[in-house]
Amino acid sequence: MTNKTSYKLTNINFMGLRFFTFGLSAVLLLVSIGSLATQGLRLGLDFTGGTLVELHYASSPDLEEVRGHLEIAGYEQFVVQNFGSSHDVLIRLNQGFSPEVGEQVRSLLDAQDAGKVKLTRAEFVGAQVGDELRDQGGLGMLVAMLGIMIYVAFRFQYKFAIGSVLALVHDVIILLGFFSVFKIDFDLTVLAALLAVVGYSINDTIVVYDRIRENFRKVREGTVSELINVSINQTLIRTTITSLTTLLVVVALFLLGGEMIRNFALALMVGIIVGTYSSIYIAGTLLLTMKVTRDDLAILIKEGVLEDDGRP
Repeated sequence: MTNKTSYKLTNINFMGLRFFTFGLSAVLLLVSIGSLATQGLRLGLDFTGGTLVELHYASSPDLEEVRGHLEIAGYEQFVVQNFGSSHDVLIRLNQGFSPEVGEQVRSLLDAQDAGKVKLTRAEFVGAQVGDELRDQGGLGMLVAMLGIMIYVAFRFQYKFAIGSVLALVHDVIILLGFFSVFKIDFDLTVLAALLAVVGYSINDTIVVYDRIRENFRKVREGTVSELINVSINQTLIRTTITSLTTLLVVVALFLLGGEMIRNFALALMVGIIVGTYSSIYIAGTLLLTMKVTRDDLAILIKEGVLEDDGRP
């Protein structure tokens, strides 16, 4: 395939849209940072602690109905799940403990199933474990980004390392901003999803960067912008198919997985969309902004060795 034929593969002028996409990303980042700075994250019970109430039902209750009754009663942040058996229900409330809380919850739910709900225990649950996991999760993310930067710098070039990490920071901030703006509970499952999104996003970015490096070394014609454009288009089908198939699974988890993993699936959905967007529009555009050239990826040839066949 000749160089001219390879350029015919370019159907979408991604680099031509770079000012629009940079503007869109700037708006999303400003909104996310502003929301995080003013109202922060709505931390879940894993991070804040609260009151734990354990109830025993004479017959297996419908957990969705239990959640509905708690919402109608004015409880805002809570977790409802089975504990031990389908007759035992564990309720975690985001409020300080008092001796009356357990009985209040029991009375509220017993009014719907008269005489069928018994209070097993009520106690305060601290957030120490949540704090430790939060700190460890944040530290793990920083270490992961540092490792990614070192790896990409060695495999490609330092401009690629900076671009990949900036694209990751872009994805993380927007995902956190999404949870902050819409005031969705941020718990340990969301933190796990955030770390998964980092791995997913960097994988897509490395695929695009690898094709850019290959084209920089093989294609002798065209500007840097054109080569990046060609590279993104050549990996577009792979990126799109991977994202769509992953989204199908995550959407199924969101719709059918139940309340406990709904925020986890939501974080993955948003992260996959933002990560795919940044791999296509942001990662390559950052290279163009940093003025990457063919010389940055040139293969050094030892003196006395021919480039074409390697014979002295």
